[in-house]
Amino acid sequence: MSPLQNISKRTLLKAIAASSFLTPELQALAQHGNYPKLLLGPMLGPPTPTSVSLWAMVNGVYDVVIEYADNDVFQNPIRTEPLRATQDNLYIVRPVIEGLSPATNYWYRFIVNGRGQEGGYPLPMGRFKTAPGLGRAQDFTVGYGSCANFGYDQVQAVWKAVSANLPDLFFNLGDNIYCDSFEPFVLDFEYQRQRGVHNYQHVARNIPQLAIWDDHDFGLNDHDRTNPIKENALAAFKRYWMNPSYGLPETPGVFFSYQYSAVDFIFTDGRYYRDPNSDEDTPEKTMLGKVQLEWLKSQLKASKSVFKILACGSGWSKNKGPGGDAWSAFLHERNELFDFIRDEEIEGVILISGDTHIGEFNCIPWSEHGGYDLYDLVSSPISSRQSHSWLKREPEIRLRTPPYTIGPNVGFMNFDFADEPSMTWWLSKPDGKPTWPPATFKLSQLKNGVSSWRSFMQT
Repeated sequence: MSPLQNISKRTLLKAIAASSFLTPELQALAQHGNYPKLLLGPMLGPPTPTSVSLWAMVNGVYDVVIEYADNDVFQNPIRTEPLRATQDNLYIVRPVIEGLSPATNYWYRFIVNGRGQEGGYPLPMGRFKTAPGLGRAQDFTVGYGSCANFGYDQVQAVWKAVSANLPDLFFNLGDNIYCDSFEPFVLDFEYQRQRGVHNYQHVARNIPQLAIWDDHDFGLNDHDRTNPIKENALAAFKRYWMNPSYGLPETPGVFFSYQYSAVDFIFTDGRYYRDPNSDEDTPEKTMLGKVQLEWLKSQLKASKSVFKILACGSGWSKNKGPGGDAWSAFLHERNELFDFIRDEEIEGVILISGDTHIGEFNCIPWSEHGGYDLYDLVSSPISSRQSHSWLKREPEIRLRTPPYTIGPNVGFMNFDFADEPSMTWWLSKPDGKPTWPPATFKLSQLKNGVSSWRSFMQT
C-alpha cells in the first residue's frame, strides 16, 4: 500500500493547501476528482458587427477556451485560443471572439482546463447575436434597470421579465451593487453575490450587458468626488463589466459611447467628478466635470445616428429639488447641455436614468426654450425597497401620476425604422406585464420647435 493511501482526505487537502510545491504524486491526487468549473458567469459583453466579449470566473489557474458555432448543435464549431485565469485578477477571464459575421446568431460554451463538463454536467450554453453593420437601421430592443440590492432581495424575480422579452442589449444604470463601505474588499464581495443571482443567469448568458454606476456601487449613499476609495471602486467596476471603454486616457471614469444599429448610446459618469450635492448651484458646479462634459457635447455633435440615448444613474428632471441627489442640484450644467442640444440642432435625444426606487415617466419641456421636449424614462428598482418620497417631489412634468411604486420594474425600448423612425418605451413588472400602456416617440417629435408632451399625458 502506498504511504499516501494512509493519509486522510482532510490531512491531504491541508497539505495541498499549505504547500507551495507539490510532488508529482500529490499533483496527481489533487487533479484526480477535481472539476475545473465556472464559479460565476458566463456574462456577455457588448457585441460589435464582427466580435463579442465575454466574462467569467473560474475556480483555479486554468486555461479557458470558448467553443462557438452558428447553430445550436455545434456542427463545425470553432475554438478560441486558450486564455489563462490567474490569481492576479481573481481567476476572472475576459475572452473575445472575433472574425464573426454581422447580425448573426451564434451559440457558445466554455471549456475549462480541457473539460466541457462540470461534475459530470455540461457547462452552460449561451447564445448571442452580433450587432448590425455600423449605421444600418435595423430594428432592435433594449432593456434597462437600476438598483439591484442583493441584501434586500436575493431572488430578484424581475430578471424573469428580461429573459421573457429577450432584448438585444441590457443596460445596468447604477446601484448595480450596494457597497456602502470604505473597505475595498466589499466591492468584490457584493459584485460576486449579485453576479450569482439565479434569475440573472439566463440574462447574463444570453443578453449583452453594459453598465454605468451610481452612488452605491461608487461608494457611500449620495457620494461624490470626495470618495476616498473611488480608484478602488473604478478598478472593481472594470473587473466585473465589459464596456467597450472607460473614460478617456487622461480622464478616468465609467463614461463611454456605444453604437448599435442607427442609435448612439452615450453613457455618463455622474459620480467620479461630481461636486457635493449640497454646494450652491452656480455655473461652476459640476456633476460630470469639464472634460467629460466637453466629451459628451462632442459625441452628440458628431453623431449621425437617428436616435441619441443619454444614460445617467441620476435622474434628469428637477424632482428632487436643490441639493437633491440628482440633476436637480446641477441645473446650471444640465441646462447648458440642453441649450447645446437646441443650439446645435441635434435631433432625436431621449434621456434614461434610474436611482429613484420608483418607475417614472417625466418630461422636461425644452420646447418652451426653443428646443424640443426631453423625456426622462426612469426604471428603478430591480430589487430595493420602494420609495414614497415621490409625494414631495415635483418634476417639470410628471406624465404618469402616480409613478409606479408597487414593486420592481425594468424598462424596455423598441427601436423601429420601418417607416418613420420611432422608439416605443414601456416599463415592465416582474410578470412581464407593462405598468402603463407603452409610449411611442417619433423622430418628428424630437426636433426644435416641436412640443409633444401633451400627447403623452395620461387622461
